[in-house]
Amino acid sequence: MRTPAELTSAFRAQGSKVTPQRQLLFRLLHDSTAHPTAESLFDQASPQMPGISLRTVYQTLHDLTAMGELQAFDLGSGATRFDPNIDHHHHVVCRSCSTIGDVVVDGVGGLDIDGLDGFSIETSEIVFRGLCTKCAATVPQR
Repeated sequence: MRTPAELTSAFRAQGSKVTPQRQLLFRLLHDSTAHPTAESLFDQASPQMPGISLRTVYQTLHDLTAMGELQAFDLGSGATRFDPNIDHHHHVVCRSCSTIGDVVVDGVGGLDIDGLDGFSIETSEIVFRGLCTKCAATVPQR
């Protein structure tokens, strides 16, 4: 994801309004390793800017995704997550605390996949589920 200043310029260049609320969201997302939902980003932004609306958060996330600055995905929780890391990568998800982390998997393009029957793969997403280090120390194993 580009810097907040670069995002401000990009928004203005496409004729989008750049508000203090949007600039706050740019700053919160920049260099973040979190994979927030719109609601969690709203909860993070509200103490810093009490007047921010959830609608503004949703619209800004939608705009950033449309610009290619964020990846939007659902890992089965029903809530869309937004990832500022737009480089090709995959994810690990803790089944206890729901923490999401980024991982790189080498050799995905060379996998031998049965049953494609002519299906043309354009992208791949691998999600590893288990327990993070913190939860593994406290949660009983299955």
